[in-house]
Amino acid sequence: MKQEKVLYQDFLQSKNLKLTKPRLIIMEAVLENHDHFNVDDLYEQIKMKHKDVSRATIYRTIPLLIESGLVKQSLRCESKDIYEHTYGHENHLHFICTNCGKILESSFNEVEKLINQLAKNENFKISEYNLGASGLCKDCKK
Repeated sequence: MKQEKVLYQDFLQSKNLKLTKPRLIIMEAVLENHDHFNVDDLYEQIKMKHKDVSRATIYRTIPLLIESGLVKQSLRCESKDIYEHTYGHENHLHFICTNCGKILESSFNEVEKLINQLAKNENFKISEYNLGASGLCKDCKK
């Protein structure tokens, strides 16, 4: 987490912003969270330990975490943006169950090769991948 903190602090400095206590608390909570999350989930996680971090502060901080490269808005489910911390993680696919909301991740290697070839054919430079598929998980198919 030290490397992520330095990266975030350097990013904030480049924007003439400070690494305030609430921003640090939010960053640490995001990095501790190994699941996909929305702002409401993150707020509930944080408020158990830190009553002084508001939902509004989280909403203002998430774009900073995204721009710094630590977090990615990976999905939109049930009218909520879903995030995950991505720094140091490989690209992957998301399979979203339309019944229970479960999000499954899968390797991206074979698909990435195909997409990169298609992009090359179109002389297109990819800056970000965001792939997902909706359907039913194995439990909901039964």
